[in-house]
Amino acid sequence: MKNEIHIAKKMISELFNREQDDSLRRLPGALDLIDFYSNDYLGMAQNAVVKTAIQTALDKDSTFGATGSRMISGNREEMEAFESFLASFHQSGKALLFNSGYAANQGLLSCMADRHDVIIYDQLIHASLREGLKLSLAANFSFRHNDLSHLEQKLKLATGALNQDKILIGRRVFVVVESVYSMDGDEAPLREIVELCEKYGAVLIVDEAHATGILGHQGRGLVTGLGLAERVWARIYTFGKALGGHGAAICGPGYLIDYLINFSKPFIYTTALPWHSLASVQAAYKEMQKGTALKALRKNIRFFTEQMPASLRPLFIPSRSAIQSLVYPGNSAVRELAKTLQEHGFAVWPILHPTVPKGQERLRICLHSFNTEEQIQALLEVIQQEIM
Repeated sequence: MKNEIHIAKKMISELFNREQDDSLRRLPGALDLIDFYSNDYLGMAQNAVVKTAIQTALDKDSTFGATGSRMISGNREEMEAFESFLASFHQSGKALLFNSGYAANQGLLSCMADRHDVIIYDQLIHASLREGLKLSLAANFSFRHNDLSHLEQKLKLATGALNQDKILIGRRVFVVVESVYSMDGDEAPLREIVELCEKYGAVLIVDEAHATGILGHQGRGLVTGLGLAERVWARIYTFGKALGGHGAAICGPGYLIDYLINFSKPFIYTTALPWHSLASVQAAYKEMQKGTALKALRKNIRFFTEQMPASLRPLFIPSRSAIQSLVYPGNSAVRELAKTLQEHGFAVWPILHPTVPKGQERLRICLHSFNTEEQIQALLEVIQQEIM
């Protein structure tokens, strides 16, 4: 009991500090407002064809649960066929399904390197990638966001190039970035990063979570959109954003996928996703390829950036993605701004410290295929009215 009291005191103290800093997280209620906050960029979470696919899969199966990990009873032919499709669609050797983007990122980074290796990562990578780094035995170092010079410095150090030595025998070097960053909405300079990796003998891992369904031909992502599929070692495609579902896939060379099946604990030791969940994602991919929703989304992104008042432009982080972030420093200030927008009928969510650095708090505006130009224009007008 004494131990529990000590534990409680420490936790309550930490919660109190968060509350004093106005950074205490609470579960939000649903907002029945105009959606500018969800990741359902293409509207697939409300697509009738996708919904029918779920029901069809449920009607076909005698069980609605996976019943076990894919290593035991949770595997099925449909999953392997879907993985083959994903590998072909995203132009990779093989693909492997995971239960979430978080599990995929953690599962890849935690097992791919050993204590002789080095992982270099952009300082703004997602928390799930950072968790994978913590579980890895490899040394890891960050470089400043999208700073190619700083990345090259780290690559020189990792490969011994600063000492004009040969690349250290047995050391493997990995570089980890996102194609579109989830809080900023900006893109990694992938062509230049690929060239640096090739120059110094490193391999590149790209998290395509917020580029999937948005960038590239038919929403294949930024890597294939830039023609870099054969030059990027591994990619992660997440289904919980533009595809409106749940789960993720890692795409890469065949030996990597076989390695993950044998050594990635988040894959091996978890119950598989039920097929009806993945059937919805499969249907969403087919809907995405039709191009209607993607065309509407890209039109709305262009409209948003073109209609943005000149007075607001310096406050927004430049982005051609569905994520448009307005930097508005201070947890209290940005929370109040979001509340005001919600009172005007717009579901917009504030992003607070410590999710983003102090002084970089922001409104994260998510655009969708189903938003109207009138809604976008009205949102921009209210924002301008409130902060200028």
